[in-house]
Amino acid sequence: MTKKLGEYNQKRNFHKTLEPEGKLAASEEGLKFVVQHHMARREHYDLRLEWEGVLLSWAVPKGPSYNPHDRRLAVMVEDHPLDYRNFEGTIPKGQYGGGVVMLWDEGIWEPYGDVEKGLLKGELKFVLRGKRLRGKWVLIRWQAKSGDEKDNWLLMKERDEYVQTDDGISGFRTSIRTGRTMVEIEVGEEEKFARNPFSKVEAQLAKSVQAIPRGDDWLYEMKYDGYRMIAFVEGNDVRLLTRNGNDYAKRFYDIASALVDLAAGRAMVLDGEVAITDESGKTDFQALQNYFKNPKARNLTYIVFDLLALDGEDLRGKPLTDRKERLEALLQNAPGNLYYSRHIRGRGKESFAAACEASMEGIIGKKADSAYSGTRTGDWIKLKCDRRQEFVIGGYALSDKKTNGISSLLLGVYEDGELVYAGRVGTGIGEADRKLLEKKFEKLKRKTPPFKVAPKSRPKEKLTWLEPEVVAEIKFAEWTKEHQLRQASFKGLRTDKKASEVKKEVEVEIIQPESPAAEEERKVVAISNSIVIEGIPITNPDKVLFVDPDITKEDVIRYYAKVAGHMLPYASRRILTLVRCPKGISQTCFYKKHPGPDNKGIVTIPITTGSGKREDYFYIENSSGFIAEAQMGTLEFHIWGSRIDELEKPDMMVFDLDPDEGMDLDRVRQGARDMKSVLDELSLRTYLKTSGGKGYHVVVPFQPAMSWDQFHDFARRVAGVMEQKWPDRYTSNVRKANRAGKIFIDWIRNGRGATSIAPYSIRARKGGKVSMPISWDELDTVAPDGISMADALLRIGGSADPWQDFFRDR
Repeated sequence: MTKKLGEYNQKRNFHKTLEPEGKLAASEEGLKFVVQHHMARREHYDLRLEWEGVLLSWAVPKGPSYNPHDRRLAVMVEDHPLDYRNFEGTIPKGQYGGGVVMLWDEGIWEPYGDVEKGLLKGELKFVLRGKRLRGKWVLIRWQAKSGDEKDNWLLMKERDEYVQTDDGISGFRTSIRTGRTMVEIEVGEEEKFARNPFSKVEAQLAKSVQAIPRGDDWLYEMKYDGYRMIAFVEGNDVRLLTRNGNDYAKRFYDIASALVDLAAGRAMVLDGEVAITDESGKTDFQALQNYFKNPKARNLTYIVFDLLALDGEDLRGKPLTDRKERLEALLQNAPGNLYYSRHIRGRGKESFAAACEASMEGIIGKKADSAYSGTRTGDWIKLKCDRRQEFVIGGYALSDKKTNGISSLLLGVYEDGELVYAGRVGTGIGEADRKLLEKKFEKLKRKTPPFKVAPKSRPKEKLTWLEPEVVAEIKFAEWTKEHQLRQASFKGLRTDKKASEVKKEVEVEIIQPESPAAEEERKVVAISNSIVIEGIPITNPDKVLFVDPDITKEDVIRYYAKVAGHMLPYASRRILTLVRCPKGISQTCFYKKHPGPDNKGIVTIPITTGSGKREDYFYIENSSGFIAEAQMGTLEFHIWGSRIDELEKPDMMVFDLDPDEGMDLDRVRQGARDMKSVLDELSLRTYLKTSGGKGYHVVVPFQPAMSWDQFHDFARRVAGVMEQKWPDRYTSNVRKANRAGKIFIDWIRNGRGATSIAPYSIRARKGGKVSMPISWDELDTVAPDGISMADALLRIGGSADPWQDFFRDR
């Protein structure tokens, strides 16, 4: 039924217009819609609905109206590509549709019934879930005059809770994405919305404790039974991120829309819990589980308990009381599904007793003056009225009483990177749960048990092993002496938690110091259990960061202490991006390129980004910077191609030879030789290093004279020469589809803000290999991942530096 994109492409000259070229595509979640305000020869609004890889499109001269009595003419035009939903700008005069285009609204649409039949019949009913257009709408075909070739329809609002007596759209005169007016779009002004100072953050976690601390320097809140969500709001864009990084903004659309209304163009980062509450105000986890099966539940609420950023200001270093005060003011007149989490200062015993008496899950205690560090420091604690936590499902049992299905689930927790069996659960699994679990398990079956020590099957039952990817929340009475669960009950699945992070929750006894002297004594004991390297206290030095072979945190820090003298000439006074793996490479690692409250041994520098905004970055000046960063879990150091002294004039060009999977090593080595030959023809001196991964890095020193644009363009042209001389061997195209059987010459890291792995840096990969400078004579004897930390230390201690002339060759 759809026209597809032939007509769209025929009408446009893509050498002159910035509109996207027509290609079939599909969005990942939900059917997208967009409304674009188009100031062409005649002003109108374009309604576009995603269907079968394109955007069905209608031109609405007067725009949509919330008044059901208004019948708006909507002329169906050619289908547009799905990428058109991101287009905002000016179509040049003389081109089809020449004029200014604004992204006026966007969101998800849900059709009623069969879309193809509706289009044929001439009646298409649907729901819009946008920022400005919401509720039920209908398009009805209407032929105005006999012989009129235009495909005319009428767009009307159907009666629901969103109906208004006027059109309801007149007040919206700015872009939903950039906050710009038509005039500002036409003259190319920057977007108006404020930006958050960071785009990722680790959630602050609470430690389980046995006792309530004394004193009034603690705040107590209810412990809510829902999904932990950190909300990033920028203008009209919302991300609701779970602890494992999944964005639930589309699943919790009403909450995302409420956050847009609350923000009114401001930027903010909130921390809270999405939950469903019953009439008494108690959160109901099972009801939240049911919501995912049938997302029409009432009382879906975002209970907000912390404010991490507001209007571009990072608040994580402020005391909790300050953050809560600003949060309460912010939520003063918030939409009804956004709720401020109130607290009581002190009176922890009374709060806990009241929570348990009301059948709540428990309470959370927070130090009143604590910063938001994004770790489990003990500044936040939790006391549960009953025992419950997450477990990984590693298999299931089927008794002889059933021919198929699930009798009980086999549960585990991770200890030192291995899944340890913790018992089984059969109680609380309803029929709907069984069907959902069976569907999930179908693709996860495996032949061997995932547990370190597998449980034995009971008489007349069959065990099926699973990939340990599904997480369940389990309520239980206690742990037995054998570390097995007693009286376990299934409460639901946790799609917001990573299986690899599930560990046995251990209740910590709070030590109540009787005096300041006792507290100081405890601090001394804590320090005595650490070590000191070059004046820097190292905590948990025995923590294993790599396995097979085992490499501890102390090993990593001592490595950086020894190579610092060799590494500093290449990495000091250069903007850094770090890869931190505080729990080891088997757990979550993350990039860090902006300084935070935990940074020591670094220097902060404000830099203007490509968008014109000033943001803080950082660099190091001496060896203590490497050690301080390694103490915080940093494994990899990535560097800019320029020094801060000449920030806009790069002096180090890096070509990363990235081979296709499974490529023979001899071909990779030939790639390095070919790259050297091309650069030799340009009279450039080249240096070689291992990447610590699949390929080699060819590095060229320069005098800091070129601009970033010139530098980036030169690197691109060199990669292009490689591709032209040997088209069957190399590609300069970043798309993976173009890399089959070839080596990708990665030149992109030579742009402003891009980074490459520093010489002598460890890689956060199996084996802890090093990106090591080597001589060209060693190319045939040293593999890209052939140098370990121990090898690197032997090399710097017993042989000449292959890069000793690096800075003389600039």
